[in-house]
Amino acid sequence: MEDHSQFRLLSERRFLPFFVTQFAGAFNDNLFKNALLLLVTYSAGGLFGLSSDVVVNLAAMLFILPFFLFSAIAGQVADRYEKSTVIRWIKFAEVVIMGIAAVGLWFGWYEVLFLLLFLTGVQSAFFGPVKYAILPQALKESELVGGNALVEMGTFVAILVGTLMAGVMMKAAASGPVIAIAVAVLAVIGLVAAWRIPRAEAAAPDLRIRFRPLQETWKLMAIARDNHNVFLSIMAISWFWFLGAAYLTQFPNFAKTHLMGDETVVTLLLAIFTIGIAAGSIACERLSGHKIELGIVPIGSIGLSFFGIDLFFNMPEQPIPSDWWLIITDPHYRQVAIDLLAIGIFGGLFIVPLYAYVQQETPPATRARVIAALNIFNALFMVVSALLGMLMLGLFGLTIPEFFLVLSIMNLMVAAYVYQQVPDFALRFVIWVLSHTIYRVTHHNLDRIPEQGPVLLVCNHVSYMDALVIAGAVRRPVRFVMDHNIFATPVMGGFFRLAKAIPIGPKSKVPEIYEAAFDRIDEELAAGHVVCIFPEGKLTKDGEVDTFKPGVDMILARRPVPVVPMALRGLWGSFFSHCGGPAFSHWPRRFWSRIHLLAGLPVSPHEASAERLEQKVKALRGDAQ
Repeated sequence: MEDHSQFRLLSERRFLPFFVTQFAGAFNDNLFKNALLLLVTYSAGGLFGLSSDVVVNLAAMLFILPFFLFSAIAGQVADRYEKSTVIRWIKFAEVVIMGIAAVGLWFGWYEVLFLLLFLTGVQSAFFGPVKYAILPQALKESELVGGNALVEMGTFVAILVGTLMAGVMMKAAASGPVIAIAVAVLAVIGLVAAWRIPRAEAAAPDLRIRFRPLQETWKLMAIARDNHNVFLSIMAISWFWFLGAAYLTQFPNFAKTHLMGDETVVTLLLAIFTIGIAAGSIACERLSGHKIELGIVPIGSIGLSFFGIDLFFNMPEQPIPSDWWLIITDPHYRQVAIDLLAIGIFGGLFIVPLYAYVQQETPPATRARVIAALNIFNALFMVVSALLGMLMLGLFGLTIPEFFLVLSIMNLMVAAYVYQQVPDFALRFVIWVLSHTIYRVTHHNLDRIPEQGPVLLVCNHVSYMDALVIAGAVRRPVRFVMDHNIFATPVMGGFFRLAKAIPIGPKSKVPEIYEAAFDRIDEELAAGHVVCIFPEGKLTKDGEVDTFKPGVDMILARRPVPVVPMALRGLWGSFFSHCGGPAFSHWPRRFWSRIHLLAGLPVSPHEASAERLEQKVKALRGDAQ
């Protein structure tokens, strides 16, 4: 039996060398950056005639500035050239930079180290686009969520470990030489791993690279806006980095002022938050069922706001001096830790499907440049996050818990706007909740549905939940043909309109709706979409498959496309079926139903007919109802 766990990828050459490369890079970036900040704060006492506070902020700016200046060029390079070669050149540059940095750390050349911090940011800016653009080429579509989950987990764990190791190494007797050796060794490890990354061919080998940072950055943003849903997903990812930067920036003062904690509390809060994001990222693979599941994204945003608000109301009224052990053992402090862990977990659930969605929905020829645009927006949002923190905490005089509360409310507003603009998020959320609460759905042979091109699905009709079950199981968006009366209901109708379902009614009663339905079906198939019909024309009243009506023949006569027969088992007897009386009018026979959705082999349009498809659906369903 095939192993579907994403951890299987860590044993395969097509992923493991890349994972080690990106982990070592993120680890090294954060070790070097944080070590330099600690050296400046505690050893140098300020540089360039500036105070240490100003120098710390200057360092943050120097690291993030290259993302604005060079991401556009980095995206072009990643699209223009073979990606494993690009990664190796980037890692070679890291070895050179960190080799010089090692000398600077050994001898205390702090001014030189600041220049190298800028170059480290340049190297990271070039690695970002190729880092995410290579994944869809190295992984199968069913592995994309798991691969992204591992990358996000690895990135945040590397950030945590790098930050912690900087603090540990600073306590060494010869901190400069110790850190110097560490950054040099990590750079070499990254380069060695990069040599093992398999080839990933250039997506746009004829692309002309233009070294015009500002103009190309503007052009890059235009490319990102080509697909409205992808662009809003990019904005949502950048919003997450906005929130994450806001939380991480405030942890030191939050721990000191509102928890009366020592430096171990700051470390613990950082560890809890980071571990939460890593755990949430890994959980995406199981919750999504090995596919890109946008329904998880609203769960992430709801959790981010709920636990952010809960954090505000769980702050201790009279804090006492604390260390890391008290945070874990004291009930009031422990609740704060739980809230931060949950914020991290739901952050991971929020961000991983979005990254995978952007990768999947972006054309390969522009994928790296779109991801480069994403990196620019991430950097911009993090800068705005810092400015908002200064404004709220300084000018408006909010406390840090109050600032976290404002962020949680803002998150709800941002989420509502995104989900209103992209109904797929809300639609998939409802489908995901139903298919993971009321029902336990087992899929059989759904890979028989073509991954591209028009296809007609035909299925038996058992309950009002049939369409939602199928929509939650099939990876491609499905246009359902449904009774027009459902569209007249305020709740169900609005929901299925969001799903772009096609209303139909009897030709004798509503001829205009009947004709319009077949026109819409033909338009959707002509556009290469998946259309699903229930040829019985009504819900079964006895649990058996009724006679298929000739509508399927009319559809295929106008637009010959492959037909995939499907069958549902286990929905007869549910609250939404006519078992025991009209649906919704009787007590269900069972809850938490285990149901099955089966797909047969595709039937060519020339061999398909209502009668033949009816027999195939009956054979798939078998004796089970």
